[in-house]
Amino acid sequence: MLFNSYVFLFAFLPITVAGFFILGRRSQLGAAAWLAGASLFFYGYWDYRYLPLLLGSILFNYGCAALLGASPPSRRKWLVTAAIGANLGLLAYYKYAGFFVASLAELTAQPMPALHVVLPIGISFFTFTQIAFLVDTYQGKAQENRFVHYLLFVTYFPHLIAGPVLHHKEMMPQFADKRIFRLSARNVAIGSTIFFIGLAKKVLIADSIAPYAAPLFDNPAAPSLLVAWGGVLAYAFQLYFDFSGYSDMAIGLSRLFGVRLPLNFDSPYKSRNIAQFWRRWHMTLSRFLRDYLYIPLGGNRCGSARRYLNLMITMVLGGLWHGAGWNFIVWGFLHGAYLAIHKAWSAVAQRLRLPLDSRVWKVVATLVTFASVCIAWVFFRAPDMATSWQILQGMAGAHGVAAPDVLASRVPPLQHLLEATGMTFYLGSGRLFVETWTWIAIAALLAFAFPNTQQIMRRCGPALDFQRAHPAGITGPGMTRLLTWRASPAWAAAIALLALASILALNRPAEFLYFQF
Repeated sequence: MLFNSYVFLFAFLPITVAGFFILGRRSQLGAAAWLAGASLFFYGYWDYRYLPLLLGSILFNYGCAALLGASPPSRRKWLVTAAIGANLGLLAYYKYAGFFVASLAELTAQPMPALHVVLPIGISFFTFTQIAFLVDTYQGKAQENRFVHYLLFVTYFPHLIAGPVLHHKEMMPQFADKRIFRLSARNVAIGSTIFFIGLAKKVLIADSIAPYAAPLFDNPAAPSLLVAWGGVLAYAFQLYFDFSGYSDMAIGLSRLFGVRLPLNFDSPYKSRNIAQFWRRWHMTLSRFLRDYLYIPLGGNRCGSARRYLNLMITMVLGGLWHGAGWNFIVWGFLHGAYLAIHKAWSAVAQRLRLPLDSRVWKVVATLVTFASVCIAWVFFRAPDMATSWQILQGMAGAHGVAAPDVLASRVPPLQHLLEATGMTFYLGSGRLFVETWTWIAIAALLAFAFPNTQQIMRRCGPALDFQRAHPAGITGPGMTRLLTWRASPAWAAAIALLALASILALNRPAEFLYFQF
């Protein structure tokens, strides 16, 4: 079931919300069970055949956590290791078995039977959530003796399909708060506002940009400079608003129940370096990789060489988490290299006392970071390595610089001037070219110059770890103050219009891009 579908908006959501608050007046346990059951229905609506897999994973990990709590210290380490290994084994089979067999067949040049394993939706997220719970239980940071509450913690539908990756200690105390079982007009206003902002990002922006990214990656035959960059930038902003929209919708839906999810997306394209980008993009995954992989590997405690190696291992495995393919490995490797270069550059800049706080440098640093991220997105989106290299060659100008003839043919002096610089012109595709770059300009303006949803809702504490001090973009803090939400007729009318426009655009709902991970 999609958040951006009529069946969700007009059937599942109102029934689930109504049932939760009606039952909450009589029994908090009953309300929690209702919400857990609704979440299982939400998951099973996609494919009921994978419900036993989800429930089996939950029962296994709940049992392991109970054993951890009751076992002597001498057995706890091997028990948590075995439990984590079982979780990773399950994930590896569904996500990587086909890739491993195909790679082995290619390496050995021997035919092998192809494995057609269907990836259960959300398996990466509910597996990582439960691994974090097991580790926290082992370290004495978490304990859950109520199965219904644990079931709700894992299956909670706002986060189940595409995150955020949750920690038990930040969620279950909220479900123990009696106040969330009473319907709150303030929570409904805040939650629905955040939800409809996210819905608009998805259906009005991301889905509108998608048709201008797909042609490049589906048929990349020798793209020229402007065509290659146009397709890559279109995908960069499609993914940005798609994931940002989902993150907003998840936070808004949860707020309807009075529960705050952790922030998962915070204007990452405004970042001035790649480390800052990863503190703002898929923030709960970055937190998971840092706490449960990078730091256990040694983090930055074992010297410079080991720190760079740990960074590389963490990012390559983070790339593999996103998908089984060499493209994702290269994408992770690139980001590991970016982080290593950033660490080395920061040390040099500090030693030389370079003026990195100047406005000019901040703009340059943001553009360099954004361009680097876009180059890596090529591997993230392309179906294979050959396509990736073809597109990268186009971005580097190896296939020339060309534009539709219609753009300059009516102004001969301009056409002659551009031809003198090496630009060529081709017939047709003028409308596609103009629409592509128009959408890119609109998306860039929204991403770089406007406040994000958290800044708009900053007076309401929209997420668990929301911080009030965020970069305001190139327009300065004045725009943020102007677009700060308040409970007023003007804001109600604006959000109503946004909701109406988004709902009218739901005739062909498209999946969120992160559903495939």
